[in-house]
Amino acid sequence: MDTPLSTVAVVGLGTMGTGIAEVLARAGREVIGIDISEEAARLAVSSLEASTARAVERGRITDEERRDALARFRTFSDLQAASEADLVIEVVHESYEAKQQVFHALDAIVRPTAVLATGTNALSVTRLAADSAHPERVLGMHFFNPAPAMKLVEIVSSVLTAPQAVEAVTALARELGKEPVAVGDRPGFVADGLLFGYLNQAAAMYEAKYASREDIDAAMRLGCGLPMGPLALLDLIGIDTARTVLDAMYAESHDRLHAPAPILKQLSEAGLSGRKSGRGFYTYEAPGSQTVVRDAFTPLESATATPGRPVRSVGVAGSGTMASGIAEVFAKAGYDVVLAARSQEKADKAKARIAKSLARSVDKGRMTAEAREETLGRVTPAGSLDAFSDVDLAVEAVAEDLAVKQELFATLDKVCKPGAVLATTTSSLPVVACARATSRPQDVIGMHFFNPAPAMKLVEVVRTVLTSDAVHATVREVCAKIRKHPVDCGDRAGFIVNALLFPYLNNAIKMVEQHYATLDDIDAAMKLGGGYPMGPFELLDVVGLDVSLAIEQVLHREFRDPGLAPAPLLEHLVAAGCLGRKTGRGFREYAGR
Repeated sequence: MDTPLSTVAVVGLGTMGTGIAEVLARAGREVIGIDISEEAARLAVSSLEASTARAVERGRITDEERRDALARFRTFSDLQAASEADLVIEVVHESYEAKQQVFHALDAIVRPTAVLATGTNALSVTRLAADSAHPERVLGMHFFNPAPAMKLVEIVSSVLTAPQAVEAVTALARELGKEPVAVGDRPGFVADGLLFGYLNQAAAMYEAKYASREDIDAAMRLGCGLPMGPLALLDLIGIDTARTVLDAMYAESHDRLHAPAPILKQLSEAGLSGRKSGRGFYTYEAPGSQTVVRDAFTPLESATATPGRPVRSVGVAGSGTMASGIAEVFAKAGYDVVLAARSQEKADKAKARIAKSLARSVDKGRMTAEAREETLGRVTPAGSLDAFSDVDLAVEAVAEDLAVKQELFATLDKVCKPGAVLATTTSSLPVVACARATSRPQDVIGMHFFNPAPAMKLVEVVRTVLTSDAVHATVREVCAKIRKHPVDCGDRAGFIVNALLFPYLNNAIKMVEQHYATLDDIDAAMKLGGGYPMGPFELLDVVGLDVSLAIEQVLHREFRDPGLAPAPLLEHLVAAGCLGRKTGRGFREYAGR
């Protein structure tokens, strides 16, 4: 099995197969494309011609390199063409029957030294290998879509796979300019194993009418820096494909988080599989189009029927990074801001933090020195909440402790004028519990900013069952004026972002506990395969393991799902004082705090 894998057959010339063929041909491999559909083969050739032409236009390859790549790609309709291949990559329909049929036929066609790879992202590689005449040469080679652009390739070995086959395919992946990650055989592997649980929860969140599809997608893009929202991503992947992956994951894990949300079954059985059918969670201009068009579920863009209350001045309670960041946001937008802390000294320090932040903006050319002085002049530090007597909107950003917040809201109730809107920035506590500490719960709402507040565009607007329409409208209007994107959600643990983000982080920790993959491989898989700006362990160390554990505990208490129970490894690290970057050690060690 010591072979350079110079000739590669790709069986199945759909989007993924065509992309893999392009990667191989451009990297100098002889590529045999095989598909029973002559139309699919024709489209694959056309796709390669078009993509290489674009590469020439952009100066990435020369005309000669383009001609050579096209000459290396030949298409056939018969599996017999794979007889000369050193490696066969199968990317046919995601079903055991279809794949087993291909592997059985290949056993009688390919050379004994050839390696057989399946491109599955959901089915058992071991089961496919066990049914083969030579299981030692069967493994998984899971590319990500679009294959020419995505760097990650998961190399999946079963207990039957020969090490030489893994080494040969891993070397090939590196020569293709990819980042190979070695993983064991379980549904979803690393990237999809974490990704599809998150996508499933997002689908269930939408199905429960907790938030609109637009707000769920915007929340995860703006709150986590993801390239796509989960529902748009499900449409891109294919809702039928997602359901298949989740079915396979649930069959093995019996984790309710992997049990496909009923809406996935309903949509896929109705033929509404996403972009490829022209309709899924969203409606598209045509099958295969990426252009979303208005449908019956598209929210109207007209102004809300209920007018908001006028807001001219804003009070921000707190002296930490979040409080000063929120105060800076309001001051930049032209509001007069009272920044109140437990002492005048703390309030002055918080204003000084704003001054430094604004100075950095001047240095980077984002604002003028004059604008900096005007903005800073709108912020008045105060050592008592009594200074909030005339504000129209009071926003608290104090410690994430319910007793502390309830005491503060009881004080705001006494201090603030009638009609003032009272908002909490809590990320995990019940907003209604803060509201009930006042005599005017209808005026209380959640306004969850993300850190750092000046940079992050998202605000989760959290209504309780008692919040008035006018207060909700007021906060929506204020968000527009401070140039933030508001998303509406109800008053339940985690709101949108944390309710979807932290189970994903928790599942990543469980992967490490089970010795399935390393921290580095998991982080690399999610950045390269999922387009995440940070891997889960990088993010956990930045957020703080104590903060992460607290949010996990809140989610587990509220939803009572065993799958949401915090991973023991997270609890042990927090108990040991390893809280992430702020202590110099979390999942990784850091040179300085």
